[in-house]
Amino acid sequence: MSPTTRWGVGDDPSPTRRGVLTAAVAAPALAALSSCATGIATSSGADGLTLLNYEDIDAATLLREQLAQLETDSGISTTVDTVPGSGAAQFPDKLRTRILGGNAPDVWQIWGGQIGQPFVDADLTQDLEEYYGTYGWDSALSTSGIDGMTFHGARHGVPLNVASLGAWCNARVFEEAGATIPSTYDELETANELILASGVTPGGFGGKYGWHIMRLYEYLLEVCAGPDLHDALLRGEESWDQQAVVESFDLFRAWSDRGWITDGALGVAPADAEQSFVQGTTAFTISGPWIESQYIVPSGKPREEFGTFLLPTGHESVRHSGFIEGLMISSTCGAPDDAAALIDFLVQPDVQRSLQNTQSAALEAPPDPEMFPLSAQWAQIREQSEIYTIQDQAFPKAVADSYFAVQSDVLQGALDGPQAARDMQQIVSDWTETR
Repeated sequence: MSPTTRWGVGDDPSPTRRGVLTAAVAAPALAALSSCATGIATSSGADGLTLLNYEDIDAATLLREQLAQLETDSGISTTVDTVPGSGAAQFPDKLRTRILGGNAPDVWQIWGGQIGQPFVDADLTQDLEEYYGTYGWDSALSTSGIDGMTFHGARHGVPLNVASLGAWCNARVFEEAGATIPSTYDELETANELILASGVTPGGFGGKYGWHIMRLYEYLLEVCAGPDLHDALLRGEESWDQQAVVESFDLFRAWSDRGWITDGALGVAPADAEQSFVQGTTAFTISGPWIESQYIVPSGKPREEFGTFLLPTGHESVRHSGFIEGLMISSTCGAPDDAAALIDFLVQPDVQRSLQNTQSAALEAPPDPEMFPLSAQWAQIREQSEIYTIQDQAFPKAVADSYFAVQSDVLQGALDGPQAARDMQQIVSDWTETR
């Protein structure tokens, strides 16, 4: 999820330089956060709580409507600050900047895994075990979601979303091209060629910030490496300098060379690429159920023009990428009981439905099959298909950003598959040696 020059490695793909930078960036960031774990201020006070998230304007509007109701019912006032479109490439840095500047929000939304963990490690978040007991979140929320917001055995977050990623497509484009929904990877390549021949770009992917087009690479890595090796690579337990990884990077470059992804993808914003299939300028993208409420429904186009499917991998266990998002309470929040009450309000099934959340962690708030039939399909797919951790949540931010530089260099032709594999091994090795 970041620009290729964030760590200054875009001009020098050497493993040594990347390794030094990865280690140099990660350590000061955590040290700076840790040094501010005491003595910082939140923005809470007489005006109530502050909630920082990264929702788009429409979602933020729905949220503010619900929070107005909370204030009427309970007297808890909440100011919402949002950084729309920033994604995991930018939002953690913006949150970190606010904390270091002494203006920490009382509650913030964040991804689980390695994205949320640095804030826990720096003692900037509260252990919410007491509130789990008070509000009964164990029985009301997804177990996998709770696990995703548990760090070092302690619950420092409450899950909001359990997201599953797959292909979201323009069925009309597929039909007009004579392409069928693929059940094998080879069939996906065949569909790409048919769609391209019809004058439409097959895959809509945006490379700006890195995280959107990363979804294509991690899918190709799953195809080439298979589930067990893929998981071991993300944990740093197997070397990235091996043939399956080389093949995945070669395939990634091939998708670009063959015209199967958005032209000039590295400069395209994720939001533009993600909705391009709705406009019919591409055939599909890789995304999650929010696509239906954010782009398909507002388009006003007939629902039957769109579809969604699990991307085929050729392995016995056909898995898909996924991630957890949740809410944390600042360790310096002056009203933690009110903050917990705010979170409990937000995860209530009725509120989740009002927010049109089609990937809710609330067990009693599945997507309405009448309003969101495609999202409802994913609720069923998730029962049959296991999730692998999305790559930029599996890695710490500094490692993910260094990966994005490798990814960009591959697409630009600055790195071939073997060198990209060696670079990734150096990046991951530096991380595993210091964690």
